[in-house]
Amino acid sequence: MENFILIFHFLIAVFLIGLILLQQGKGAEAGASFGSGASQTVFGSGGSWNFFSRMTAILSTIFFVTSVSLAVIAKNKTVVDMDLLPELEVIPFESAVETDIPAMESRSEESSEIPQ
Repeated sequence: MENFILIFHFLIAVFLIGLILLQQGKGAEAGASFGSGASQTVFGSGGSWNFFSRMTAILSTIFFVTSVSLAVIAKNKTVVDMDLLPELEVIPFESAVETDIPAMESRSEESSEIPQ
């Protein structure tokens, strides 16, 4: 299943690149408005804007869906090997902290006795 989605993803990417390269820039339509034969185009006098924009939107949506599905498949196949991540030692808090600062209990007892 993953190989099928990967091949389909690659083909969609190639078609999307080709479709984007076939599109004309915004400045290319300026000559058609002055009567340079816009009615003789392959896609009619309306131009190819609707066809190319719709196909680009459809192919980019399919590309996005296949990208997310490949990411989910890769996430589900990931296994953490315990040899790479050894178990962490549990260090008791009392032995981990060796300091001369008194604990909270002893400090609260000392603070109740205010010297005058």
